Amino acid sequence: MVKLTRRNFIGLGAAAAASVALTGCGGAAGPAATSTTTSAATSAADAAAGEVPMGTGTLLQFATGGESGTYYAFGSVIAQHATNNAGVNVNAVVGNGSQANVQDLQDSIADLAFCQSDVMAYAYEGTNLFADTGAVDCFSTVGCLYDEQVQIVTCDESIKTVDDLKGKNVSIGAAGSGVYFNAIDILGAYGLSEADINPTYQSFGDSANDIRDGKIDAAFIVAGAPTTAITDLSTSKQAYLVSLDDAHVDQLLATSPYYSKATIPAGTYTGVDEDVTTVAVGAVVLANDTVAEDDIYALCFDIFEDPASLVENHAKYGEVSAEKGASSPTVPYHPGAAKYFEEKGLSVAVK
Repeated sequence: MVKLTRRNFIGLGAAAAASVALTGCGGAAGPAATSTTTSAATSAADAAAGEVPMGTGTLLQFATGGESGTYYAFGSVIAQHATNNAGVNVNAVVGNGSQANVQDLQDSIADLAFCQSDVMAYAYEGTNLFADTGAVDCFSTVGCLYDEQVQIVTCDESIKTVDDLKGKNVSIGAAGSGVYFNAIDILGAYGLSEADINPTYQSFGDSANDIRDGKIDAAFIVAGAPTTAITDLSTSKQAYLVSLDDAHVDQLLATSPYYSKATIPAGTYTGVDEDVTTVAVGAVVLANDTVAEDDIYALCFDIFEDPASLVENHAKYGEVSAEKGASSPTVPYHPGAAKYFEEKGLSVAVK
């Protein structure tokens, strides 16, 4: 178990709110999407001049995550930067978890969405979270951005291992999120089940608040570290992360290959003086298949072309690369994304 204290974060700007008309996910056209003739003309001129590619100017709705999670924070920065620099008018909005984000794509509420790599596989194949509703095939991959570590946070210093969660009040993710399955997988690797804990089903922010108020003992938070909810918790109480041991990680990977072994390095949070061993899934941006190829190409260029230069905007840009972006094998890539990655010498399956 690793002690956490306060960490300072870079302030984040949110994308400006915009009303947007969306096209249907399943291929049926919805209300006509707003586009800007001037932006399209500028795009053509810039392309002819060999400058940064620009999108069509169409407004795109980007479903991210809860306000205390990395999806919303990083997604807001991505949206704002693309809007300012790539002619892709992206509006980042609060999302309700990976499953809900996929459903927003299906219901024509979103054009873009963040999603865990395991949940997008469930959706595309019609398994687990999507076993009852069936497969969803109206979306494609834009790119994998970074790893989302499974973080088990507590303020109870007696909780040192996953085994110590038995009989405790534990948040295992918001209803409709992929966190639930991550928690069940990890508990299962230790021979525990949902019945062995007193589960609650909450967002990251609500979980952190309830740990602080003594209403629950621990919470599973699946997000790129550092995560705002954990940092905020540690401002008022001493917080800890629970580390997984190598034997149980290996056991989990053998049964659930969509995970990868991960380390949250010492120093990720102020007061973390040793590495934390855990597992991770990928944070992937998905696109409705109806989004224009030029928009996704321009968005990929804006995200992946020189991410190191954008670290001051958000620390997660330090983990972004074209190679990582092209590494998601489960769902075929949007034609605009495939065009970008293939220009970089990276082959991906295209839808």
